[in-house]
Amino acid sequence: MAIVVNAAGINLREPAEEITHASWDRTIDLNLAVPFFFTREFIAYMRAQKFGRVINVGSLQSSRAFPNGLAYGASKGGVSQLTRAMAEAWSRHGIMCNTIAPGFFPTALTESVFSDQETEARVAGQTAVGRNGRLEDLCGVTVFFASTACNYITGQTLHIDGGFTAK
Repeated sequence: MAIVVNAAGINLREPAEEITHASWDRTIDLNLAVPFFFTREFIAYMRAQKFGRVINVGSLQSSRAFPNGLAYGASKGGVSQLTRAMAEAWSRHGIMCNTIAPGFFPTALTESVFSDQETEARVAGQTAVGRNGRLEDLCGVTVFFASTACNYITGQTLHIDGGFTAK
Protein backbone atom coordinates (compact mmCIF):
# COMPACT_ATOMS: atom_id res chain seq x y z
CA MET A 1 0.00 0.00 0.00
CA ALA A 2 1.41 3.38 -1.00
CA ILE A 3 0.18 6.72 0.28
CA VAL A 4 1.83 9.97 -0.80
CA VAL A 5 1.11 13.18 1.07
CA ASN A 6 2.40 16.34 -0.58
CA ALA A 7 2.48 18.88 2.23
CA ALA A 8 5.58 21.00 1.58
CA GLY A 9 4.88 24.59 0.68
CA ILE A 10 6.03 28.18 0.71
CA ASN A 11 4.16 31.48 0.88
CA LEU A 12 6.38 34.53 0.47
CA ARG A 13 3.46 36.98 0.88
CA GLU A 14 4.75 39.45 -1.67
CA PRO A 15 2.74 42.30 -3.15
CA ALA A 16 2.17 41.67 -6.86
CA GLU A 17 4.51 44.51 -7.82
CA GLU A 18 7.37 42.95 -5.84
CA ILE A 19 7.19 39.41 -7.21
CA THR A 20 10.34 38.56 -9.12
CA HIS A 21 10.87 35.78 -11.63
CA ALA A 22 12.97 34.04 -8.99
CA SER A 23 10.34 34.25 -6.23
CA TRP A 24 7.57 33.23 -8.67
CA ASP A 25 9.57 30.23 -9.86
CA ARG A 26 10.46 29.22 -6.29
CA THR A 27 6.80 29.31 -5.23
CA ILE A 28 5.47 27.48 -8.30
CA ASP A 29 8.26 24.91 -8.15
CA LEU A 30 7.84 23.96 -4.49
CA ASN A 31 4.05 24.21 -4.33
CA LEU A 32 3.13 22.76 -7.72
CA ALA A 33 5.99 21.06 -9.57
CA VAL A 34 7.40 19.14 -6.59
CA PRO A 35 4.08 17.40 -5.77
CA PHE A 36 3.80 16.18 -9.36
CA PHE A 37 7.36 14.93 -9.76
CA PHE A 38 7.51 13.45 -6.26
CA THR A 39 4.23 11.58 -6.75
CA ARG A 40 5.27 10.33 -10.17
CA GLU A 41 8.13 8.43 -8.52
CA PHE A 42 5.56 6.18 -6.80
CA ILE A 43 3.10 5.63 -9.64
CA ALA A 44 4.68 2.46 -11.06
CA TYR A 45 4.55 0.84 -7.62
CA MET A 46 0.97 1.97 -7.03
CA ARG A 47 -0.11 0.71 -10.46
CA ALA A 48 1.46 -2.67 -9.78
CA GLN A 49 -0.42 -2.83 -6.47
CA LYS A 50 -3.62 -1.56 -8.11
CA PHE A 51 -3.90 0.73 -5.11
CA GLY A 52 -2.52 4.12 -4.20
CA ARG A 53 -3.50 7.31 -2.51
CA VAL A 54 -2.24 10.79 -3.32
CA ILE A 55 -3.16 13.50 -0.85
CA ASN A 56 -2.14 16.97 -1.93
CA VAL A 57 -2.32 19.93 0.42
CA GLY A 58 -3.95 23.00 -1.03
CA SER A 59 -5.14 26.08 0.80
CA LEU A 60 -8.03 28.47 1.14
CA GLN A 61 -6.23 30.11 -1.75
CA SER A 62 -6.95 27.08 -3.90
CA SER A 63 -10.31 28.76 -4.51
CA ARG A 64 -10.09 32.37 -3.30
CA ALA A 65 -7.62 35.24 -3.24
CA PHE A 66 -5.90 36.98 -0.34
CA PRO A 67 -3.76 40.13 -0.27
CA ASN A 68 -0.08 39.58 -1.10
CA GLY A 69 -0.83 36.03 -2.24
CA LEU A 70 -0.75 36.18 -6.03
CA ALA A 71 2.03 33.61 -6.60
CA TYR A 72 0.95 31.42 -3.69
CA GLY A 73 -2.69 31.54 -4.77
CA ALA A 74 -1.79 30.66 -8.33
CA SER A 75 0.25 27.70 -7.12
CA LYS A 76 -2.46 26.44 -4.75
CA GLY A 77 -5.18 26.90 -7.37
CA GLY A 78 -2.87 24.86 -9.56
CA VAL A 79 -2.74 22.14 -6.88
CA SER A 80 -6.50 21.65 -7.20
CA GLN A 81 -6.21 21.33 -10.98
CA LEU A 82 -3.13 19.11 -10.65
CA THR A 83 -5.18 16.83 -8.40
CA ARG A 84 -7.97 16.57 -11.01
CA ALA A 85 -5.41 15.86 -13.73
CA MET A 86 -3.67 13.23 -11.56
CA ALA A 87 -7.06 11.62 -10.92
CA GLU A 88 -7.81 11.50 -14.63
CA ALA A 89 -4.41 9.98 -15.41
CA TRP A 90 -4.14 7.44 -12.61
CA SER A 91 -7.45 6.62 -10.92
CA ARG A 92 -8.33 3.88 -13.42
CA HIS A 93 -5.36 2.06 -11.89
CA GLY A 94 -6.75 2.26 -8.34
CA ILE A 95 -4.86 5.44 -7.47
CA MET A 96 -7.19 7.99 -5.86
CA CYS A 97 -5.94 11.58 -5.84
CA ASN A 98 -7.49 14.28 -3.64
CA THR A 99 -6.63 17.61 -2.07
CA ILE A 100 -7.09 18.81 1.48
CA ALA A 101 -7.45 22.60 1.54
CA PRO A 102 -6.92 23.79 5.12
CA GLY A 103 -8.14 27.07 6.48
CA PHE A 104 -6.15 28.86 9.17
CA PHE A 105 -4.11 26.42 11.26
CA PRO A 106 -1.07 27.22 13.40
CA THR A 107 1.86 26.33 11.14
CA ALA A 108 5.07 27.96 10.01
CA LEU A 109 3.22 29.41 7.00
CA THR A 110 0.61 31.12 9.21
CA GLU A 111 2.95 32.39 11.92
CA SER A 112 2.09 35.99 11.03
CA VAL A 113 -1.61 35.30 11.74
CA PHE A 114 -1.11 33.44 14.99
CA SER A 115 1.58 35.76 16.35
CA ASP A 116 -0.93 38.63 16.47
CA GLN A 117 -3.93 38.04 18.77
CA GLU A 118 -6.11 40.59 16.98
CA THR A 119 -5.49 39.01 13.57
CA GLU A 120 -5.98 35.52 14.97
CA ALA A 121 -9.32 36.53 16.50
CA ARG A 122 -10.44 38.32 13.32
CA VAL A 123 -9.71 35.25 11.19
CA ALA A 124 -11.47 32.96 13.68
CA GLY A 125 -14.49 35.26 13.48
CA GLN A 126 -14.63 34.70 9.71
CA THR A 127 -15.35 30.99 10.19
CA ALA A 128 -18.81 29.51 10.66
CA VAL A 129 -17.63 27.60 13.77
CA GLY A 130 -16.01 30.66 15.36
CA ARG A 131 -12.48 29.35 15.79
CA ASN A 132 -9.33 28.62 13.85
CA GLY A 133 -8.22 25.11 13.03
CA ARG A 134 -6.34 22.78 15.31
CA LEU A 135 -3.92 20.36 13.73
CA GLU A 136 -5.98 17.40 14.99
CA ASP A 137 -8.86 18.71 12.83
CA LEU A 138 -6.90 17.47 9.80
CA CYS A 139 -6.49 13.89 11.05
CA GLY A 140 -9.90 12.48 10.13
CA VAL A 141 -9.94 13.69 6.54
CA THR A 142 -6.34 12.57 6.01
CA VAL A 143 -7.11 9.06 7.27
CA PHE A 144 -10.28 9.02 5.14
CA PHE A 145 -8.47 10.04 1.94
CA ALA A 146 -5.79 7.41 2.68
CA SER A 147 -8.29 4.61 3.27
CA THR A 148 -10.43 2.27 1.19
CA ALA A 149 -13.43 4.39 2.22
CA CYS A 150 -12.20 6.67 -0.55
CA ASN A 151 -12.36 4.02 -3.32
CA TYR A 152 -14.81 6.10 -5.39
CA ILE A 153 -13.65 9.59 -4.48
CA THR A 154 -10.96 11.13 -6.60
CA GLY A 155 -10.04 14.49 -8.08
CA GLN A 156 -11.69 16.38 -5.22
CA THR A 157 -10.62 19.34 -3.12
CA LEU A 158 -12.09 19.37 0.37
CA HIS A 159 -11.83 22.57 2.39
CA ILE A 160 -11.15 21.94 6.08
CA ASP A 161 -11.75 25.50 7.16
CA GLY A 162 -14.44 25.63 9.85
CA GLY A 163 -16.82 27.07 7.30
CA PHE A 164 -14.57 29.98 6.23
CA THR A 165 -15.50 29.36 2.59
CA ALA A 166 -19.18 28.99 3.51
CA LYS A 167 -19.48 32.59 4.72
